Amino acid sequence: MKAVDLRSDTVTQPTEKMRHAMMAAPLGDDVFGDDPTVLELQHKVAGLLDKEAALYVPTGTMANQLALRAHTQPGDEIIAHRGCHIYNYESGAAAALAGLTVRTLDSGDGQLPIKTLVSEIHQTDDPHFANTRLICMENTHNARGGRVLDPKHVLDVATIAKSRGIPMHLDGARLMNAMVASKVSAAQLAAPFATVSICLSKGLGAPMGSVLAGTSQLIQRAYRFRKMYGGGMRQAGVVAAAGIYALDHHVEGLSEDHRRARKLAEAIADVPGLSVDLAGVQTNLVYFQLIEGHPLDRLNERGENAFVAALADHGVLITGGHGRYRAVTHRDVDDEGLDRAIQAFKRLETPDSAP
Repeated sequence: MKAVDLRSDTVTQPTEKMRHAMMAAPLGDDVFGDDPTVLELQHKVAGLLDKEAALYVPTGTMANQLALRAHTQPGDEIIAHRGCHIYNYESGAAAALAGLTVRTLDSGDGQLPIKTLVSEIHQTDDPHFANTRLICMENTHNARGGRVLDPKHVLDVATIAKSRGIPMHLDGARLMNAMVASKVSAAQLAAPFATVSICLSKGLGAPMGSVLAGTSQLIQRAYRFRKMYGGGMRQAGVVAAAGIYALDHHVEGLSEDHRRARKLAEAIADVPGLSVDLAGVQTNLVYFQLIEGHPLDRLNERGENAFVAALADHGVLITGGHGRYRAVTHRDVDDEGLDRAIQAFKRLETPDSAP
């Protein structure tokens, strides 16, 4: 029987209707700016986020890094959350590609503490300091459990940024999840930010691609850097068509992913030896911990990923290590698959009870 794959919402496969849309897409050369399907997708996302322009790129990491490069100069500083994707999971690209210093602020919910933010902004002629040129946020916040940023808090940060003349960028890889969970439009969630990236290949189910939206001037700069970073594609309408289809047909289904994540989290919370912050499960990401000292925790005495391997033996794939793990619901996990996953968690054996 096929494993229930909860490693990420990036493992989703294109539906048959999405594949048909891809095969039927009219094509051009996107580097020359004349692929009609790419142009349609860019126009669609710009409208969705109420921005002047948008740019289709291969990955969310590239979308974020193009935004950083478009906003800054080498030697500048950006401020971001300590757990954010830009700082932790993009191979140090902010430093390597844009020459930036990242000043990080921490919190348990993915938000930027206001008092700390104010004190950490650098705007000075003192040559000892890198000046703050950009503030970055992430919604939903992956490492903080898929939490939705409080729109009021975002506005508070935006007020400070505006008063200092500092633009903001939003890593909105799962912004559609935030929209569905909060019932606040994508345009409203994007409004405080000069640039916004969204991912099409996570819960929306496209095989690849992200889109960066912002002002026409910033997107024009990003277009040049996309070429520089190797992101120029030719008949890209083949994959852009999947993004259009996903935005037209797959957004509402995210609520089902959220419902299943809640059910999974509650089931995991009932497993002896496992701990879940249920208040933090707001979308489709479920983070949980092994309780230190519980016999189940001793599974990892067999090796660093012994707990992950134990679940895989029961037909469920997750990620994580060092006592903290993640399970992600998505459109390719239905209720039957979810029930199988829950039963696998319940069947976990401690080293003392294993044969």
